[in-house]
This record gives sequence, C-alpha cells and structure tokens, in this order.
Amino acid sequence: MMRAPSAPRPGHGSGFTLVEVLVALGIVAMALAAGLRAAGGLTRTAERQATLVLAQVCAENELVRLRLSRQMPGVGEQVVDCPQLQSALRVELIVRPTPNPNFLKADARVLQGSEAVWQLSTVVGRF
Repeated sequence: MMRAPSAPRPGHGSGFTLVEVLVALGIVAMALAAGLRAAGGLTRTAERQATLVLAQVCAENELVRLRLSRQMPGVGEQVVDCPQLQSALRVELIVRPTPNPNFLKADARVLQGSEAVWQLSTVVGRF
C-alpha cells in the first residue's frame, strides 16, 4: 500500500534556514577569494617572466654589438637605454681587463628602475 507524502509540519518548512544559507555563502566567498589570489599570483609571475625575457634580449643585444664592432671596446662603464614593449630597461655595460691582454671581460647588467633584473657576461677577444 502506498503512503501519501506527509505534509510539512507547521513551523518547519521544506526550505533552507537562514543559518544554512549564510554558511553556504561564506564557503563560496572563501573559495572565490582563494581563486582571485591564485589568479593574481599567476598574473604577477607572467609579468615577471616577460620582463626577464626582455631583459635577456637587451643584454644579449649589447654583448653581440660589442663582438660585432670589430674593435676592442674601451675599459669602463657605459649605460644604454633599451626600451622593450612597455618596459623601460637600461643596460649597464661594464668592460674590465683580464690577466691576458688579448681578452676583456664584458658584463651586461639590465636594470628596471633601480632593480637589477638580469646579468650576462662574456669575454671579448682581439680579432
């Protein structure tokens, strides 16, 4: 024999209570906050990676320019602007002597503002 569904008792509805709804909203809010924080971290990491790639390009360009000049660079420091996309990068090119007079050590340090972003070194020899 089939029973008819029982009617809700007076004062006890079949919906959610206010406390249950507030707890569910709190859980959803915490999950959304964690997702936003993770997305922000990924964005910062991607921006940093893009800056590093651009800094590497700047440093390599300056060192290749030294090698292609077909003459020994002067010993000392030189600062070269290297605008890349929206990044205002500068390359500090430092040339130092080595124990062998036929070679010089060249360091290219890339700066973004006052922060060093990338450094690359090479040895330049006489042709």
